[in-house]
Amino acid sequence: MKADDLLPLPPGLVAVTGDEGVGKTHLLRSLGGDLAPRPGQAPCADALWLDLSLPGQEDLMPRQVWDALRQGCPRWDPALQEELVEALRLGPHLDKKLSMLSTGSRRKVALVGLLASGATVTCLDQPFAALDAASAAVLRDFLAEAADHAVRTWVVADYEADPRLPWRRRIVLP
Repeated sequence: MKADDLLPLPPGLVAVTGDEGVGKTHLLRSLGGDLAPRPGQAPCADALWLDLSLPGQEDLMPRQVWDALRQGCPRWDPALQEELVEALRLGPHLDKKLSMLSTGSRRKVALVGLLASGATVTCLDQPFAALDAASAAVLRDFLAEAADHAVRTWVVADYEADPRLPWRRRIVLP
């Protein structure tokens, strides 16, 4: 499936599910502008995808990651950033380099960036992986509240769609 096959995306939550290796990440990277569009494929305007492990950024601290992201996100929400830092309990880690953080904490840093970005289309690739139960609940609550958004879309790729979330659209990759 190509990113164009999903367009137009409805606002709210879109689940992309399937087994390992079926192309979930590739699809999100295409939507989020991380991959160059194929000939005849229009890029999704104002979309963001991040590798949640933040490779190549080991020497940065969380605020440096967010500062870099904010430069390309004109609708960045600093209040939401701070709310998420508190809710995800990232405060004690703000002055640490990413190389000092656990996998789950690194992923939380990336999630804060994605959720606070203000991007019209936010691509979340297996966002619950490596999160503790409390952080997964924070993310789930955020997505549940975002489900009725009038213009923003959150595309969530995972093996299965979380049954507790009100999906607007479900796409199963074979």
